[in-house]
Amino acid sequence: MSDTAITIRMAEESDAKALLAIYAPYVEKTAVTFEYEVPTVLEFKNRIASTLKRYPYLAAIRDGHILGYAYASAFKERAAYDWAVETSIYVSEDARRTGAGSLLYEALEDYLKRQNVINVNACIAYPNPGSIAFHEKYGYRTVGHFTKCGYKLGQWLDMVWMEKMLGPHPEQPEPFIPVGRL
Repeated sequence: MSDTAITIRMAEESDAKALLAIYAPYVEKTAVTFEYEVPTVLEFKNRIASTLKRYPYLAAIRDGHILGYAYASAFKERAAYDWAVETSIYVSEDARRTGAGSLLYEALEDYLKRQNVINVNACIAYPNPGSIAFHEKYGYRTVGHFTKCGYKLGQWLDMVWMEKMLGPHPEQPEPFIPVGRL
C-alpha cells in the first residue's frame, strides 16, 4: 500500500463499478450485509444517485483508487426523523487498517453536522466484533439487540443497533439541509 495520503470526496455515479467491487465480497462471503444478491452496476448507480438527493455518499481515494466508501441514509421515512440517519461503511479488504474508514466516518459526521443531523445510527450484523469496536471508538453505544432476525450463509444472525449523538437536542431544531444545498 502506498504512503500517499488518502483523500475523501463525494462519490459519483461513475464510481459505481469501483464501489460495487468493494461491496460484492461483503454480499457474497459475509453477513455484514443481509443482501443476498450482488446488485448490478446500474442498480448501484441508482443507489448512489438516490442517496445524493439528500445525504452524503463519500469515497476514500489513494493514488486514484477507491479504498472504501461511506454514506448516510434515512433512519425512517417520516419527516419527524429528518434529524436521524443510518450510516453505512465498506472498506476494501486490502485497505483495512489504513485509516480510510476513520477518515470516511470523520468526513461523514462533518457533513451530517452541517446538515443539522443529530442522531446517527448504525445497524450491525452480530456477532461482528470489528465493526462494533470501530463504532465504539467513534462514540457509538449499543441501544438495541435483535435476536436471530436475519438468515444468511446457512445461519440465523442477530442485529444490533448502535447510536451516537452529534450534538444536543435543542427545543426547536434547525431545519435539515439536503447535502446538495451545503
